[in-house]
Amino acid sequence: MILDTLRRFYNIYFSSEKDFARKIKPLLGFTPVRLSVFKQAFYHRSMNVDQSNKSFNNERLEYLGDAILSTIVAEYLFKKYPAKDEGFLTKMRSKIVRRQTLNEIADKMGLDLILSEYSQGKMSNTMLGNALEAMVGALYIEFGYKKTSAYVIRQILMKYLDIHALEQQNDNHKSIILEWSQKNGHEVEFVQMSKIKNDKRDFFRMAVMVNGDKISEAEDFNKKAAEQKAAELAIVELKI
Repeated sequence: MILDTLRRFYNIYFSSEKDFARKIKPLLGFTPVRLSVFKQAFYHRSMNVDQSNKSFNNERLEYLGDAILSTIVAEYLFKKYPAKDEGFLTKMRSKIVRRQTLNEIADKMGLDLILSEYSQGKMSNTMLGNALEAMVGALYIEFGYKKTSAYVIRQILMKYLDIHALEQQNDNHKSIILEWSQKNGHEVEFVQMSKIKNDKRDFFRMAVMVNGDKISEAEDFNKKAAEQKAAELAIVELKI
């Protein structure tokens, strides 16, 4: 504990990365001990100009953070809604950990202020959500699961997520895009691109066509599920 305190003091006043430490402290609410891990969480692969160090980006931390965040959210919802069934909990978790929600949370947190310094070219909303997941991965390495879970719930979910609004949100993506098309005079079709056998099961690839143009496509073992996935991608692409 004393060593960690000394390390945090060193990081913010004497470390070669003290500028980064001073930028991230207001965002996190603390100075990390493992400063380089948090820096990597905001380091997009587009910055890998050094061919000998291609692995220094946030993709591995994003992978870790994705798994940790999903578990934290599942546990949080399980305790918050003791009377709800598995279907409700699964839908709510999907709404929280999906890319659009994470992008919005990351934007509210101001992750773009740091991420913009460690990416090249135009910064996309997806990069924000990815950085948030990578940051959760860095938190896990810094604190372990128990403290990370408490931090994510108190400092992220309860601060930046309107859980009650999500409860009312329609997650039927196909319905959303069909309603949009009717209101705006567009013709939308869901077209089956292919159907193959995968592990002795049918595997569908479905596409969303708007006015004859393919907007998105997605795959799943269930045709309706593939349509929903493709519709969700189309909603993002069309900025509905």
